[in-house]
Amino acid sequence: MSGPDLLGVPPTHLPDDPAAARGDADPREVAAAYPASSLAWARLAEEALGRDDAVGAYAFARTGYHRGLDALRRAGWRGQGPVPWEHEPNRGFLRALAALARAAGRIGETDEQVRCTEFLRASSAEAARELGL
Repeated sequence: MSGPDLLGVPPTHLPDDPAAARGDADPREVAAAYPASSLAWARLAEEALGRDDAVGAYAFARTGYHRGLDALRRAGWRGQGPVPWEHEPNRGFLRALAALARAAGRIGETDEQVRCTEFLRASSAEAARELGL
């Protein structure tokens, strides 16, 4: 979905994320170099989930999520409307949100898991599909 959502809210497009250029660099180094990057924190969260560190993943994902909310607000987002997966710079926030949902589920924070999953689906159905939620 690249146009407005059903309520007529235009999509939000984040600016380029400098962490994206760091590719496969150590996620800890990237997060230290770009602490405002949702993508850097999402990578850390995904890595932690991969090694069954749910608490670490939750902390990293929550940081990425909040950094993403800050960036969305600066880009004109007002708490609703599409955040398209198709726009590559949005993916860091969407990945952090998905990681937060997964990590919340793993630590038994069911309300947070449901809220984050619903938020992801409302922001970008394609992201939810791509990220398996």
